[in-house]
Amino acid sequence: MEPSPKDGESAAGGEPSRGAAPSSGVVVQVREKKGPLRAAIPYMPFPVAVICLFLNTFVPGLGTFVSAFTVLCGARTDLPDRHMCCVFWLNIAAALIQILTAIVMVGWIMSIFWGMDMVILASKCS
Repeated sequence: MEPSPKDGESAAGGEPSRGAAPSSGVVVQVREKKGPLRAAIPYMPFPVAVICLFLNTFVPGLGTFVSAFTVLCGARTDLPDRHMCCVFWLNIAAALIQILTAIVMVGWIMSIFWGMDMVILASKCS
């Protein structure tokens, strides 16, 4: 018993059928949904973001801690509906999480990725 042809293939030779409709040009937009901690990362000037990445690489959470103060200096975030002090404390909480979990390497890795996000956001801003 022979297997039946798959959808879109003819019985002879396994070639796609000629009667298939051409694909329409549909554009799909993908938008990343960020949690509140990640959305609290401030858009800083590029040199400041690079310094925070450097600090986060060698002392987990230190660059995130420094970046929290840029929020008080007027750096914008992806949380426009939250008060400046709330966003500041979200960044302090992220820094504490990074510091406390650095012992098991999770915080250190998180800290480095956080710094890379800061640099990416700063490059988009400039």
